[in-house]
Amino acid sequence: MRVAERLSERDRRIAALAVPALATVAVEPLYTLVDTGIVGRLGTAPLGGLALAAVVLNASFWVFNFLSFGTTSRVAFLTGAGDDRAAAEVASQGLWLCACIGIPVGLLLFGAAHPVAALLGGHAGILRAATTYLRISAAGMPFILVSLVGNGYLRGLSDTRTPLRVVLVANIVNVVLELLLVYVAHLGIAGSAWGTVVAQVLAAAWFALLIARRVAATGAGLRPLPGEMRRLVVVGRHLFVRTGALLTTLTLATSVAARVGPSTLGAHQIALQVWLFLTLAFDALAIPAQALTGTMLGAGEVAEARAYSARLLRLGIFFGFLVAGVLAASSPVLPDAFTADPRVASRATAALVVVGILQVPGAVLWVLDGVLMGASDFRFLQVGTISALLAFVPVGAAVLVWRRLGIVGIWLGLSLWLLVRLTINHRRYAGTRWTEVTA
Repeated sequence: MRVAERLSERDRRIAALAVPALATVAVEPLYTLVDTGIVGRLGTAPLGGLALAAVVLNASFWVFNFLSFGTTSRVAFLTGAGDDRAAAEVASQGLWLCACIGIPVGLLLFGAAHPVAALLGGHAGILRAATTYLRISAAGMPFILVSLVGNGYLRGLSDTRTPLRVVLVANIVNVVLELLLVYVAHLGIAGSAWGTVVAQVLAAAWFALLIARRVAATGAGLRPLPGEMRRLVVVGRHLFVRTGALLTTLTLATSVAARVGPSTLGAHQIALQVWLFLTLAFDALAIPAQALTGTMLGAGEVAEARAYSARLLRLGIFFGFLVAGVLAASSPVLPDAFTADPRVASRATAALVVVGILQVPGAVLWVLDGVLMGASDFRFLQVGTISALLAFVPVGAAVLVWRRLGIVGIWLGLSLWLLVRLTINHRRYAGTRWTEVTA
């Protein structure tokens, strides 16, 4: 009876974190979708400019996401150890880093907006639109970083509901402002950019207020602590390399698809976007894995950390099979929602079958990523991702030599890439080293 009650308690705690996290993951992409929908009605040039600007801004988000991951792991560990004051100080040091990084990056983005947009292929009206959007977005860069720290801090406290409220309100403000600035004030793409920046400022102010209240309540200081900031910077270095390896693999896969042919490239884009969307959905399990692992290890409850991670792995397998079944059943018709070209559709169907098969190992991988991040095992994750990249390169080269391998060959290469990461992560998880890294 006690075992059943304990299992139910774990499930309730996981659900309390996972459900709001899933909703937040679903809402976060709305910034880009709203911008695309509103700017798209202004014409081809503004839409093309937005597309180029989004590439730069999304890359910046990926690069600086260490502020969220690093804060979550450290705060969860200190909270588990019962040191709420030190946990609050981590958040305040994160805010100092936001100022140290965000302001210079914003200035750099403002100054480099035009040459960067031109380097990405922008010209004439598209170049002007991209430059305008990037220069205005530069003002929001420090506030984006503050939101990353705030989100990471609350997740470390096992609170995923508050970030959901912040993201929801900010997105509503974004929609209203963009409609007013674009269609009423007739500011064009500049109005879209300013609407997003104001929404980012609102979200950042909300997160900063929550952090300030926690700092005051625990008696933590606001002064800079070089040691704590250095810890976040080290995490950032490891995650920067990891992110670079991930982006390099996906970029190489897209480049190979482009060289095989336009139909293969179109099919690859469809499959890749579906895979990325499902990957974000499985973050709803990775986020509780990170928060709960850090908290349990901070409390010295290694057995409980393993119990939570084992339960999350079983949930990942269950939902992986569920999503795989849905995707396999819909793969013959799903491409028709994205293309009217039968050649692209047939290739996309083949790729989506492989994507469906990947859902179970992929779900397990995302949970293991969350567990190892919760344990602050960032250096190991960096090594594993680089090793997986090296495994993909020969397959990509083989597809270029024997192009008849086509879309299936590319996605079998990505399958190998994912399975190598999974194997490396699982071997680490099966040992004990990851439970000792934070301590």
